Amino acid sequence: MPGDVLVHLRRARDHIDRSYPEPLDLDALAAVAGLSKYHFLRLFRRTYGRTPGAYLSERRVERAQDLLRSTNLTVTEVCHAVGFSSLGSFSSRFHEITGETPSAFQRRYAVSGAPRIPGCYVLMWGLAERRRSAAPAPDGPDRPDRPDRSATEEKPAPPDGG
Repeated sequence: MPGDVLVHLRRARDHIDRSYPEPLDLDALAAVAGLSKYHFLRLFRRTYGRTPGAYLSERRVERAQDLLRSTNLTVTEVCHAVGFSSLGSFSSRFHEITGETPSAFQRRYAVSGAPRIPGCYVLMWGLAERRRSAAPAPDGPDRPDRPDRSATEEKPAPPDGG
């Protein structure tokens, strides 16, 4: 396989690693790689030993394991935080990969693991990825009418001088 094709496949795999909570389909991943979707599918499977969909769901389950181990989020909250839209699909895939249900996995670590991070803190500070379709912050970079301000930038003084 030519080396330049590997660069394109790595670009798509890196995109999956970064964007796993987002809805990703074969067309979008092939576009990131700059290949036709069926050619991309064949090359990805030949190179990485699994389809892009299987790689994506494995990545999501890995992240779910981290959240189930370290937070007090419910299985349903974890399911949605890592990009699954169906609790049944999430539980089936989780069991297929790990050999146990998400609830059993979470219980096992609740007994023997370190203190868990409260779910509200995890979601508030963005430790669980949120879908990008959520509303952006009012002064965020997605607002072209308002420049993105850093935390160290001075804010203008109020008009009344106070």
